[in-house]
Amino acid sequence: MERKSSDGVLIGLAALGLGAMTAAIVYGHAGDTDVVRFAIRMTARTSLGFFLVAFVAGPLLRLMPGPFIRWLAGHRRAFGLSFALSHATHLTMIGLLYSLDRTLFWTLTNPVTVATGVIAYGFIAMMTLTSLDALHRRMGPKLWRGLHVLGAWYIWISFAVAFGKRAVMNGHYWLPVAILIVALAVRLLGMMPKPAKAVAA
Repeated sequence: MERKSSDGVLIGLAALGLGAMTAAIVYGHAGDTDVVRFAIRMTARTSLGFFLVAFVAGPLLRLMPGPFIRWLAGHRRAFGLSFALSHATHLTMIGLLYSLDRTLFWTLTNPVTVATGVIAYGFIAMMTLTSLDALHRRMGPKLWRGLHVLGAWYIWISFAVAFGKRAVMNGHYWLPVAILIVALAVRLLGMMPKPAKAVAA
């Protein structure tokens, strides 16, 4: 019960922060496509931050257990739901851009990117819904874990492709690409079996 309460506080803080940030960016300028594009970029970064915490918290706990890492791992659900909230805000900004200038929208993207994005949002929706205790129990641990592992990897790939193709044109995107690679290494190392001595200890 205490963990669920603190999860609620974390998600509430994330919602307040996202709302304040988005309102500060677009307030009075919702019809300016440059402002809306800036809001899209900023919500992509907040989404990446929340996602990566949820993505690496479990593996980090195996690699370097400690109070703070244990706290992160214990609140993976809250960070995952905060990611879903951030990416819903991101989608809202994309929809606003589409409504303002469809020609610009299709200049910046293409049907393949839209299709892969729809799949990503499908995973996010299913992972969010199955984070509810009732649906979690109904699915069973094996099916639940399969969905969340597959979804997490698909979302990681989506971020890697999205930031990677922009890094070629804009050097500012190399930092998130590097962070994604580090997260990949942590995740893979965390999946490796522990040495016999460590298991015995």
